[in-house]
Amino acid sequence: MQEGIAVFGGSFNPPLNSHFLLAEQVLNEMSFIKKIIFVPVSTKYNKKGLASNEDRLNMVKAVCEENEGFEVSDIELKDAVQPFTVETLNYLDQKYHQTLYFMIGTDNLKQLRTWNKADELVTKYKFIILERDEDKMDEIIGDDEFLSKYRQAFIKFNNPIRTNLSSSYVRAQIKEGKSIKYLTPDSVIEYIKERELYK
Repeated sequence: MQEGIAVFGGSFNPPLNSHFLLAEQVLNEMSFIKKIIFVPVSTKYNKKGLASNEDRLNMVKAVCEENEGFEVSDIELKDAVQPFTVETLNYLDQKYHQTLYFMIGTDNLKQLRTWNKADELVTKYKFIILERDEDKMDEIIGDDEFLSKYRQAFIKFNNPIRTNLSSSYVRAQIKEGKSIKYLTPDSVIEYIKERELYK
């Protein structure tokens, strides 16, 4: 595999230990990945209850500053509309001039053919696939004519540490005044307390 950068998109509302654990695991297990770039979606994304762009960016940034293998990009937070994935990757491609690997779960893999400019996406970029629940990447690709055509674009991430922890659970804990220690990094907990987020 060519050396490159893995792009990890998400709402990070708030970012969890499991997000950073997974990113660190990718760096450990996939020696060709030299950096992980976290890309928070904007509040224009069709998702309710998102903290502000600034707050979610700052929470991820606080953790990335502690790990030289991590970086955060505000590319999706700048525009008046939420950009398509292909637009984000094209921007990062021009900025870094390195092979880009986009991290997605098998839930998104099943829908990939419906994404904007899907042909361009799978022709230009590689995908690190995280198997969810009982999903099998090879079966999903084998059952889908579009995915089968671009089979070389997909790389399975073997043996990820799995967790059912969700940001919505953490937000609920905060709302109920309960501890979120060990669920999200200490720097994120401090930020949430200072800003009184998710109350």
